[in-house]
Amino acid sequence: MLEGVRLIDAHVHAARRPTLKSSWIEWADHFGKEVPLSDLYNEEGTLVPSRLDEYMAGEGVDVAILFSEYSPKATGIQPVEDLLPITEYNPERFKLMANLNPHYHHPLPEELERQMALGAVGLKLHPVHGGFAPNDRALYPAYGLCQQSGLPVVVHCGTSTFPGSTNRYADPALLEDVVRDFPDLTVVLAHGGRGWWYDAAGFMSLMRGNVWIEISGLPPKKLPEYYEKYDFERLAQKMIFGTDWPGVPSLKNNALALFDLGLDPETVELILHKNASQVYKLDAKG
Repeated sequence: MLEGVRLIDAHVHAARRPTLKSSWIEWADHFGKEVPLSDLYNEEGTLVPSRLDEYMAGEGVDVAILFSEYSPKATGIQPVEDLLPITEYNPERFKLMANLNPHYHHPLPEELERQMALGAVGLKLHPVHGGFAPNDRALYPAYGLCQQSGLPVVVHCGTSTFPGSTNRYADPALLEDVVRDFPDLTVVLAHGGRGWWYDAAGFMSLMRGNVWIEISGLPPKKLPEYYEKYDFERLAQKMIFGTDWPGVPSLKNNALALFDLGLDPETVELILHKNASQVYKLDAKG
């Protein structure tokens, strides 16, 4: 709880360091300078579940959704199994996000079903790091399974500075094909179009009821500036809080900054927990 409000961080990278490239470690160390990473890891570079749990509780986080990544060209491969010791340690606080890369997994529905059986509350796709377009027809079987199962899809929509990234795949407009062809699919735009596409992300989320903006990696105080062409109060009602941890100075301070934007208290609650609870069906999953 934070200021008496439930807090869900919908974008957390609980990485095991030996699985990832040095560029990822440099990113975490540079942007998350205040994060006591050395205190949370053991000697092998693996997060200690009890330490992470205590840290998240201290930051006011009630639920953290954990991400893995299969992107050997950009950041490396962190298998989804790396996250299971954490989700098993405290299944009420930690939830699992599935991850697919069409260059790495085949057949996609089979691998997705396997990760869903592990408890995944959504599917993350990282076109920029994985080297594929989000409207690639190879992904359609996975989209179809998500639509059928009511599983939301989170897609990275923002520039990345990691070597090997393909930033043209971050354009939210590429997802117009997907939401057209899968009208009942819930899509979350991670990083909200960071870089060149804030307008596209804002327009899509207001135009389509099943499209949401996740504000991970965005300084909350700059959100009104990034989305200055929109009625910010209205747009904020379609936002989901996430930090891109550990690439942030402070989880708690990011969340607290939302209280200073002049938004209606109910809108702040939508951002901090209610929208995520709805999208990821967290109340139903305990």
